[in-house]
Amino acid sequence: QPLISSSEWLQLHGLKRNKLSLSQILSQIGFKHRKDYVTTLGKLVASRYADGLFPQYKRDGDGSVYNLTAKKELILHFVDCLMEAIELYKQRMEWLTSESRQIFGVIQERCIVIVLDFGNAAPAEFDLCRDAFSMVLVEQVTQIAKFNLIRAAQDLTKWQQKPTPVSEHSVKSALTWLWKLDHMTAASHTSSAEALLEAMSDEAVSS
Repeated sequence: QPLISSSEWLQLHGLKRNKLSLSQILSQIGFKHRKDYVTTLGKLVASRYADGLFPQYKRDGDGSVYNLTAKKELILHFVDCLMEAIELYKQRMEWLTSESRQIFGVIQERCIVIVLDFGNAAPAEFDLCRDAFSMVLVEQVTQIAKFNLIRAAQDLTKWQQKPTPVSEHSVKSALTWLWKLDHMTAASHTSSAEALLEAMSDEAVSS
């Protein structure tokens, strides 16, 4: 799936875009039961002609009443459309909460720097972190324009001096660099901040 935000995704696949919101459906399967002000009488007059003639639906939100005039086939069509929409929403939620997106969310920026701050991680945790970074490189970074990796340490380490265009070769190179990092390296209490400042020093970096 494309690396887009949920708000952008909803603009493409949401209920309103597909005319499947409740108000949109109601307008297609019936008409509103109105109470209008009649000037000559000086009072509100309800449209009584529909009483008992059509099935009615009352909206909980505003209390408005709709007279339902659609045939069963049209209503079943909307049922099918809504079931398809529910399935699409489920797929989106499963995708959002799987693999690297569980940790990093959905990367939408075109040029990024990932700061690796392992702290005092034990060897097993160190490898788990590298697994996670490898996952995001393969699944998401491959879809953007440029990237770089910086390790927070007393002697700050960079994969490349500047963000590099994404290619099969550059991603493989970054993965090799990542898995060659030493587990233990000297750190200071300012290492993390220095690495972040270095990451943001390039004007092209958006996150």
